[in-house]
Amino acid sequence: MSGTGTVASTVGMHVRRPKEAEGAVVGLLRDVRRRTWLRVSAVFAALVVIVFAAFSVELLVGGSAELSPGAVLDALFGEGTVVGRLVVWESRLPRALTAVLVGALFGMAGVVYQRLIGNVLATPDIIGVSSGASAGAVAVLVGLGGTGIAVQGGAVVGAVLAVLVIFGLSWKRESSTYRLVLVGIGVGACFAAVTSYLLTFADTMTSTRAMRWMIGSLAGTQWSDVALLAAALAVGIGAVALIDPSLDAIRLGDPLARGLGTRVGLIRVAALLLGALLAAIATSVVGPIAFLALVSGPIASRLVRQGGPFPAALVGAALLLLSDMVAQSAPFVSPVPTGVVTGLIGAPVLIFLLLTRKADA
Repeated sequence: MSGTGTVASTVGMHVRRPKEAEGAVVGLLRDVRRRTWLRVSAVFAALVVIVFAAFSVELLVGGSAELSPGAVLDALFGEGTVVGRLVVWESRLPRALTAVLVGALFGMAGVVYQRLIGNVLATPDIIGVSSGASAGAVAVLVGLGGTGIAVQGGAVVGAVLAVLVIFGLSWKRESSTYRLVLVGIGVGACFAAVTSYLLTFADTMTSTRAMRWMIGSLAGTQWSDVALLAAALAVGIGAVALIDPSLDAIRLGDPLARGLGTRVGLIRVAALLLGALLAAIATSVVGPIAFLALVSGPIASRLVRQGGPFPAALVGAALLLLSDMVAQSAPFVSPVPTGVVTGLIGAPVLIFLLLTRKADA
């Protein structure tokens, strides 16, 4: 009996040990998930606070009009002077809201392309999509004398055309992502040449307006622009949320993604068009803000390990707000276009990425 009891005890011990080990693994996974969730939540909260703080500072001290912070607060609540209310409600508030919305759109557009193509350099501003949008907008501006919604429609058409040309020329089975980037740079240069040629037909006023817009500027934004951008961002957030899990699957490779039930071809086309539309709508309002789509994703990835479109949207909003504050407070005779500041920030980041990125086979 004692032998039988010993055997039973030994068997029971071996049965319990796997269960104990399984419980330990489950507990470890739960702990990792909890810590990851806490980190992501903390980063999100910090980004929201930074965006709100930058928005508040731009609203209080932005612009050339001499208004004290107290006068700005009075104007926000419908009090104070007529001039103060006019400056705040018709200039500062639309401009600050535009910076938030445009930064978020560029940030999401950049990450959608980076995740889809698997290359940090593959963003709308680098591979020529923004150049296509600029060419389309300038064509309408110069050729038809259009403004507002006509220019915005031209930007969307130009961006979609750029996507079709780029991916039509670069598509090849098992091709390197650098092939797509190089083709995109070439196509972007062609669209830039077309834009420059179109400007030779413009009068002085139209040419000056187009050139300032092409550099990227938030000056002169209106409530109609805010409404368009807000609608685009709301639709874009929903669309990105739908395709983002599929983009994660595609990053594992097409065969595995198909095995998981992902419709790879459909998701690719949808992501390409979505990123182009987000970038085109932002570009149509403020021009092709340089490097914003490029740097938002990598910064978000440093803050949140897997990055993603929504952290990148917050990073893009914060960067554009901060850049616009610098542009408005620069010690020059007139305010500097915001695109100049983002270009000065983004160019070193691009060089860093080119120097540190491993060769793509």
